Amino acid sequence: QGMNFIAGYLILITKNEEESFWLLDALIGRILPDYYSPAMLGLKTDQEVLGELVKMKVPAVAELMERHGVMWTLVVSRWFICLFIDILPVETVLRIWDCLFYEGSKIIFRVALTLIKQNQAFILEATNFPDICDKFKQITKGTLVTECHSFMQKIFTDPGSLSMATINKLRETCREKLLSQG
Repeated sequence: QGMNFIAGYLILITKNEEESFWLLDALIGRILPDYYSPAMLGLKTDQEVLGELVKMKVPAVAELMERHGVMWTLVVSRWFICLFIDILPVETVLRIWDCLFYEGSKIIFRVALTLIKQNQAFILEATNFPDICDKFKQITKGTLVTECHSFMQKIFTDPGSLSMATINKLRETCREKLLSQG
């Protein structure tokens, strides 16, 4: 579903079909494996990983989500599958993608954690399931994300330490849990 947006953006950016193909190949093959496979196991795993990271870094939001039975897939699947296209302003998306191709998939978690952490008080105002979903739609708008330069600085400071070793360990645990659930 999201791959068409990504491929389209890559062609618009590079203005070269072959370069776009190889960037898409790197994205699907190395940076985000199994995101766009039929079972979407990579995508589902990373959404669970985000949930675990939020428990560690923004526990009040994790507790709110758990208390109201909101699954992470309901609020962040579009963020992850479309890599923030049509979620965040174009300039911000392109800066995120630069970092994604340079530093790898942890950038997606940094962006998501920054959005959640910067808007924690706003999210915590939610009192029910639909309200939580609405708050997550609203946090992708406004000056936080339109001021691209300061937002990009925040993604590298707000979430704090976030190593690939931690992400890979969480991926392994979350993937096993998903596979055991069937």
